[in-house]
Amino acid sequence: MIRTRHYSRRTEQAYVYWAERFVAFHRGRHPARMGGPEVVAFLGHLAERKHVAASTQNQALNALVFLYREVLEAPLEGLGPIVRARRPRRLPVVLTEQEVRALLGAMSGVPGVVAALLYGSGLRLLEALRLRVKDIDFDRGEIVVREGKGRRDRGTVLPHSLRDALLHQLGVARAYHCTDLAQSFGEVFLPGALDRKYPAAPKEWHWQYVFPAQRRSVDQRSGGERRHHLHESTVQRAVKAAVRRAGIAKNASCHSLRHSFATHLLERGQDIRTVQELLGHRSVATTMVYTHVLNRGGLGVASPLDGS
Repeated sequence: MIRTRHYSRRTEQAYVYWAERFVAFHRGRHPARMGGPEVVAFLGHLAERKHVAASTQNQALNALVFLYREVLEAPLEGLGPIVRARRPRRLPVVLTEQEVRALLGAMSGVPGVVAALLYGSGLRLLEALRLRVKDIDFDRGEIVVREGKGRRDRGTVLPHSLRDALLHQLGVARAYHCTDLAQSFGEVFLPGALDRKYPAAPKEWHWQYVFPAQRRSVDQRSGGERRHHLHESTVQRAVKAAVRRAGIAKNASCHSLRHSFATHLLERGQDIRTVQELLGHRSVATTMVYTHVLNRGGLGVASPLDGS
């Protein structure tokens, strides 16, 4: 059911996980013998006993709503009041331009190129790793993000300074692809039903990942052996190590580079609507958080200790 709706593999895994947790919480009772009250009890348990984040509780709720509506064909009714997990108000971790240069200077290889792309284009990590060859337009200086968060496409800037590094990376990716083809492999995962509509497409060059993994692996859905994109943990570990080497005293991560992209654009006078489009935010209210972390210490207020 999930696959026919073209949900991501991560969503599929999450929904299965929460269905299993729900059944285990109610001591193995079949979901068809339960309903709204049991769902409310489970979600309250997550908030009060497990202290999960609000986003985690929402994910569990979405999974159970899908289970009852689409699988059991018995939509939940009368859920009643749910004990909601508290959503903390936290400002994003933003690096200064000097810290970004130090961080990127402490990285090398493919993870270094990916990290530079996160900062230079404002991409999420998986958006960068899932880039296909056809998504990079060197002539227009543009990157097209396909089915980003919320399943929306968008365009963003391609940093001119990354042109040579990306061309080199494409050369590496092509070498992998040629090797795979010579060994009767070379197919790549395609979204939706494109592989059935265009049977030759999975082996075509323009559909290949810009950042392929070093080794082929077995696809859990199809059972076939193919080359996936670079695993996100490879870049995450490299960024964390670079933060330590650069002596940055912040809890910075890959996503901090995206936060820094937005903040630095606003600092340079870019209008917030443009930044919203580049980030792919549905609402400008989401982008507004970066106005609170601009390089104006203490919200731009002068301390009385410093005099007038």
